[in-house]
Amino acid sequence: MMKTTQLPTSPRLSNADLAPDTEQKWGWYSIFAFWMSDVHSVGGYVFAASLFALGLNGIQVFISLLAGISIVMIFANLMGKPGQQSGAPFPVIARMSFGVFGANIPAVIRGLIAVVWYGIQTFLASSSFIILLLYFFPQMSSLADDSFLGLSYLGWIGFSAMWLMQAIVFMFGMTMIRKVIDWSGPAIYVAMFALCLYMIDRAGWDNISFNLSSHNLEGWDAIAQMIIAIALVAGYFAGPTLNFSDFSRYCGSYQKLKLGNWLGLPLNFILFSLFSVVIVSASIPVFGEMITDPVETVKRLDSGLITVLGAMTFIFATVGINIVANFVAPAFDFSNVSPQKISFKLGGFIAAFGSVLLTPWNLFNNPEVIHYTVDILAAMIGPLYGIILVDYFLIKKGQIDVPSLYTESPQGQYWYENGVNRKSIYALVIAGFVAVCATFWVTELANYALFIGGGVAASTYRFLMESERVRVGGLKLAKQKS
Repeated sequence: MMKTTQLPTSPRLSNADLAPDTEQKWGWYSIFAFWMSDVHSVGGYVFAASLFALGLNGIQVFISLLAGISIVMIFANLMGKPGQQSGAPFPVIARMSFGVFGANIPAVIRGLIAVVWYGIQTFLASSSFIILLLYFFPQMSSLADDSFLGLSYLGWIGFSAMWLMQAIVFMFGMTMIRKVIDWSGPAIYVAMFALCLYMIDRAGWDNISFNLSSHNLEGWDAIAQMIIAIALVAGYFAGPTLNFSDFSRYCGSYQKLKLGNWLGLPLNFILFSLFSVVIVSASIPVFGEMITDPVETVKRLDSGLITVLGAMTFIFATVGINIVANFVAPAFDFSNVSPQKISFKLGGFIAAFGSVLLTPWNLFNNPEVIHYTVDILAAMIGPLYGIILVDYFLIKKGQIDVPSLYTESPQGQYWYENGVNRKSIYALVIAGFVAVCATFWVTELANYALFIGGGVAASTYRFLMESERVRVGGLKLAKQKS
């Protein structure tokens, strides 16, 4: 339910990109394709296969994957509802709980995480592009001998090519992004199916195993590892699910949104994981060792056609997830900071240039730096979930006053104190501190920091906002009686 009041729109809070989308042309397929682009990546491939390292057998891994991705789907449905209802992107939705200016805090947190991963994903995509370059121009291998800022000249060529390819797609806006994700997901499935058949033919079906672990766990030990696996799946998709309103805002109905989420998450994720595990399993008899990096698998194949097809597949897969998860999010987030000065496109390019300045290849090659940089930011994602969901569903009772999202008027529902809801900030700081402690000092809880932070933030915010909940409930009751 949306409420509408007559309030002046502030230029400090709105531009053409942040304003509500009134057409909402996306159907269930575009949401399904969104998740295909998010799932079909080198990281997703490696992630699915890596769960076997926990000591789980094939059945246990797939149960964990299904349970974890079902949790992701539930949160996608919840986080996507206010965006679909109002047509507003994530940073604008965050104004409901943080205040019209306080929303810059969750927006910047999500934006910074996206910048880090945008650079890393671009670097990963460049590895596939370099395979293509060397296949057609083997003499270029000499460019790998010299380097600049820690990256070889050949690496710079690959990284720059991927950076420009993504920038070109982004320049045409959400219409072009939608077209890319609509066809790239199915195209990747075709290529994965071909690669899977080729590897099975090379290995022989009798040599394909769904148990890639060197040791098997049973009883409570297996259950404990399955719970960790479930938490890892939920954490892997925490970023794009948080800002899902950036995409759900374009969907024509909530029912279509939920159908797209069901097809794109449980169904699609399990199928992609199945392909990934078969290919990884086949690598053992084909190459004499387990290879969990699909780029390395493609590089070792002796078929030119499969090598080219595989490299192109992982290029498009990585570009797809990068645009969906790490380009659109900061574009809206940074635009929200100064709408009249920073457009959606400028916000995206700020993120893109920032990703280069971070020299992501050095980050990727230094796991400790990635650990501290990303995990501290990620520890704040759980609290954002808790605050935003409790505010929308329990405090505001699913009601959105859209004009109040874009006004500086003290009469606006989301003005609070000078445009900032201090109670949400208190809840974020308290829960963020607990989540960081769980991540770095209580190692047994590190895998559950997302849920710990979310739970602490939800309960803290619910307690602090009790008076607001009573007030909103009273207004609703009074309206019903009248």
